[in-house]
Amino acid sequence: MNTMPIPDEQMTIWMRDIRRHLHRHPELAFAEFATARCIAEQLEKLGIPCREQVNRTGIVASLGSSTPNTPCVALRADMDALPIAEQTGLPFASETPGVMHACGHDGHVAMLLGAAALLKKKEAELPGRVVLIFQPAEEGDGGAQGMINEGAIDGVSMIFAGHIDRLYGLNEIVVQPGVISAFTDEFSIAIRGPGGHGAKPQETSDCIVAAGQLITSLQSIVARETHPCSPAVITVGTIHGGTAANVIASEVVLAGTLRTTNPETRVACRDSLKRMTLAMEQLHRVTTSFTFVDGYPPVINDPAAASIALEVAAGIVGRDKVKDQTLPSLGGEDFSFFLQRIPGCLVRFGAKHARQHDAPAHSPRFDFDEAVLATGAQFLAQAAVSALAHLSRLQGAGQNQG
Repeated sequence: MNTMPIPDEQMTIWMRDIRRHLHRHPELAFAEFATARCIAEQLEKLGIPCREQVNRTGIVASLGSSTPNTPCVALRADMDALPIAEQTGLPFASETPGVMHACGHDGHVAMLLGAAALLKKKEAELPGRVVLIFQPAEEGDGGAQGMINEGAIDGVSMIFAGHIDRLYGLNEIVVQPGVISAFTDEFSIAIRGPGGHGAKPQETSDCIVAAGQLITSLQSIVARETHPCSPAVITVGTIHGGTAANVIASEVVLAGTLRTTNPETRVACRDSLKRMTLAMEQLHRVTTSFTFVDGYPPVINDPAAASIALEVAAGIVGRDKVKDQTLPSLGGEDFSFFLQRIPGCLVRFGAKHARQHDAPAHSPRFDFDEAVLATGAQFLAQAAVSALAHLSRLQGAGQNQG
């Protein structure tokens, strides 16, 4: 199998147009109906059959050999947008009020379709089968697990994906084995008291004072109770309480997120959150309740898959442009659910914008250099081919030993 070619100008324009169409018409988790129709139409034009409505709005397609026991590799792209009002001023800006693609998922879909087009040209030479997974609901709703439950990776031995990242320059690809993202747990804390008159605090308990002290105290968990070399972040994102300036609130509710990469650190932080919440009861004569919601597990790249990804990336952009992710991100990615089932690797595609340097992911001004689409498409296609060759060699070695 020859190396996948660089997408030509016509294909690059095609991917760009798909990206811009999706950017103009973003859809939130499990509402990606028009997005799914667009993907299915493009796959049909390529002559690639697909299965629709997988986990409601997802799409699964495949190409290559259908011979029994043939090696099988999957490629995945997420497709949902975010509830953010766009402020980019782009000519193809979102036409859906309060919703935009602020994390590059429109680009991910275009890349995977580009990879599909490249693979289709070499379909007769594929040493196995390639599954294309267009997944809904990555942004917090865990769409990956539903795709798994409905058979998206049945028979698949290895999986690859990529994420656009503006922290890195164009034609840089980040490949790192091991842990590259965090647990994305959430918590909520309710503090309750009898309430009372704002001029008579001695007659009641003040939930807002208790909440304020608790928020400040929680930061000491990371500063004083966790190992300095084990990353952890505790963020209180919302606080709701009180009804009037002259009323002492009878309830305050806090909600936040805990980000860790180590299971032991995660458990210790969770227990400390609960302990400090309970301490407010005696300190401020209030009652409390603590709720902890498990989030995504961390993305842990398989060493063998990462080795394939590194070789592929070096062949496309040059070894000097392949970067290490020396520290894991404390962001989350539900690609982790796929990696709990089969080995695989998530890489990052550098797409630093030439003009907008101050608009990170999840910002209303987020955009990326569209030249990354060609890089991503070529990488995904070549990763599939190289992984199939790797699995074929392993399969052959096993048969010889048998």
